[in-house]
Amino acid sequence: MIILGVDPGTLVTGYGVIEINGGRLRMIDVGVIKNTSGEKMPIRLKKIHGGLCRIIDRYHPDEMAIETAFYSKNAQSALKIGQARGVLILAGVNAEVPVTEYSPREIKKSVVGNGAASKEQVRFMMKTLLRLSTVPKFFDATDALAAAVCHSHKIERPRSAFRDWKSFAEAHPERIVRR
Repeated sequence: MIILGVDPGTLVTGYGVIEINGGRLRMIDVGVIKNTSGEKMPIRLKKIHGGLCRIIDRYHPDEMAIETAFYSKNAQSALKIGQARGVLILAGVNAEVPVTEYSPREIKKSVVGNGAASKEQVRFMMKTLLRLSTVPKFFDATDALAAAVCHSHKIERPRSAFRDWKSFAEAHPERIVRR
């Protein structure tokens, strides 16, 4: 299965393409779609959309994982990220690629074990988990790989049908070890 991870941005959008085969992860491609601050927003959005469409056409991902918007104190930044996310999701949907959204905390917790992990920690874990000899220059690219890896964890280990340990124990009394 091929998974495309995306870290949206209006100046730098990261992407990471991984393959999962028998529980083993392998990076296929990683990079960024770059814009310049002097470009008007509609042109940036067109470049972001076109860039991701080319990546989708090249790798034919089975699924796409995208980071949800991070809401900071700057409402204008949140609106711009929302526009970028919209054209990125549209690229996936138009190519009939299922799109799943994950919060930054959920991605970090999935790949590092800590939802408040630093970008450096995420980068280190991507290098380790994907056995990379070098790491991408941009954090946006490693964040995109992390979104893809997070999604691979979710589809490999779907959420348990049990609410808690007590409900699991009640459903499987034969697995309880009594001393």
